[in-house]
Amino acid sequence: MDLANQLIFVGAALVLISIGASLISSRFGMPLLLVFLLLGLAAGPEGIGGIIFADINSAALIGSLSLAVILFDGGLKTKGENFRVALWPATALATVGVLITAGLTGLIGWLLFDQLGLMAGLLLGAILSPTDAAAVFFLLGNRGLVLKERVGATLEIESGSNDPMAVFLTIGLVEILTANMAGGSGHSIGTAELAGIFLLQMGLGAGFGLGAGHVLALAINRLRLATGLYPLLALAGALFTFGITAVLGGSGFLAVYLMGLMLGNRKLQGFHNIMRFHDGLTWLAQIVMFLMLGLMVLPSGLITIAPLALVLAALLMLVVRPIAVWVSLLPFGFSKAEQAFISWVGLRGAVPMVLALFPTAAGLEVGPLYFGIAFWVVVASLTIQGWTITPLARWLKLEIPSKSGPIDRIEISLPELPDHEIVGYAIDHDSGLVDRSPRLPPWAQPLLLVRNKALVAPAPGFRLAVGDTLYLLAPPWKLPDLDAVFGGRPAEDAAFFGAFTLNGEARLAGLGDVYGVPVPADALKDTLAGYIDRQFNRAAVVGDVVFLGNVALIVRERDAEGHVTKVGLDLDGLKRRAPKVPFLPDLQTLIKATRRITHRRRPGPSTEDRDDDPLF
Repeated sequence: MDLANQLIFVGAALVLISIGASLISSRFGMPLLLVFLLLGLAAGPEGIGGIIFADINSAALIGSLSLAVILFDGGLKTKGENFRVALWPATALATVGVLITAGLTGLIGWLLFDQLGLMAGLLLGAILSPTDAAAVFFLLGNRGLVLKERVGATLEIESGSNDPMAVFLTIGLVEILTANMAGGSGHSIGTAELAGIFLLQMGLGAGFGLGAGHVLALAINRLRLATGLYPLLALAGALFTFGITAVLGGSGFLAVYLMGLMLGNRKLQGFHNIMRFHDGLTWLAQIVMFLMLGLMVLPSGLITIAPLALVLAALLMLVVRPIAVWVSLLPFGFSKAEQAFISWVGLRGAVPMVLALFPTAAGLEVGPLYFGIAFWVVVASLTIQGWTITPLARWLKLEIPSKSGPIDRIEISLPELPDHEIVGYAIDHDSGLVDRSPRLPPWAQPLLLVRNKALVAPAPGFRLAVGDTLYLLAPPWKLPDLDAVFGGRPAEDAAFFGAFTLNGEARLAGLGDVYGVPVPADALKDTLAGYIDRQFNRAAVVGDVVFLGNVALIVRERDAEGHVTKVGLDLDGLKRRAPKVPFLPDLQTLIKATRRITHRRRPGPSTEDRDDDPLF
């Protein structure tokens, strides 16, 4: 009993210290996940805590459980409309990108470390291939960083969906190496069998995730339970789906992510209680996972491999990931700045360290080496990449102004007002509503105004002041419209979207007449929305910029179908051009280069037919 009490005391103390450390890390901008990892290191056998934890199987169980919780929460928070703009790019990164990363990293690992053969090097590449959902969701969601829609959506979907491919590669290569270690007496897996296993895992993962998500959503909406049971029902359903999918040979990680996605984009009773519960649970999962991994690290055993592991980390960040991103996104028309940023946000976190436990659990002699290399790669990634994400996004002109959402949401259950909530909005000093009366839509009813810690009944024509909090009754599906009313920041909006706002259906010809904008002759009959879409060969997203001479046209709003409805105009738009970044050529440049090479090889080209443009 004393041991149990001591474990409870030590575990709770570590969590409390981690929560306290978050206050310090936020002040210095230090990646919080790195703080959790270092705290575990300090509490470990060679740190001041002296805690010994070396149970590989328990660590793999805790790591898998924590990742399942994190992926489920990530699915809950992923908007369904993100898939409309980023499904195929993210899918390419989660499949082709993982394969390229695993292959190139594996070859580099084979060349750097004498202990690894070619197949063992490829296993190292598979372990290091996935970006980490916990790191990406945390760093993008908790730093107030709002990215251009397609960039942010691509990163979120990729990080939540690339784990299954990495897990599949890791387990497959571990089984091959284990069979080889047995002197060929073990069962050797062929290519056809591997392909069958992959299809089975992905098929079962997708099927169980989508199906169970639909069933659980129906259960939550139809069952009449105590309020506190709905979050537990969602959690139990997610873990049940994860477990049964894995037992039947499917990808539990893919299933639990898709299940969260299904629930997060449905109308659910008790939804906000579910979200609050899982938000706290996800924090706990991240703390426990990184603390546990830190406890397993022996610094004395990592010193000798540090130089080569850091070289591998640098090549992974600066060479391998950019190549994988370039190849994966080549057909999708991402700009060089966007590709460079997506490359840099290839964060490695807990997933590679959890996968690095598999070789040791399988009895491979070089198992501890994988964990040590993964530790240095994760530390380098969280330190260098995690610390520089926000300034890089701003330098590359990929950040867009944020809109403040409600600070509080209270669900109500009244038969007379089904599907309504009480929502509260805070008025900051930079709000455009200070000393003004808000123009509220007819379906939003003001209920209560909190001013100077006192309750005030909103009178007709009331004006808002700095520090006020206004509570309204409104349907939850119309909250984006209220966010637009209360979340606007006039100074930020004007700085980003320009001083003028135009209708997307306005003609370019009129733009040239009124503002003197140089409009191409073949575009005079185009609408702003049509011209912008044509420049990208795709549907434009908020924040996309098109230049006409020195003038910038900035996509400001889109409708539910993705059509541009509002366009910002900046007459001094040159400052908006993203800086040139050293990156690989885009698809159009490659096509042009191929045509030029083919043209040169034709016999007897005339001088007039030569293309004197540079290759890239």
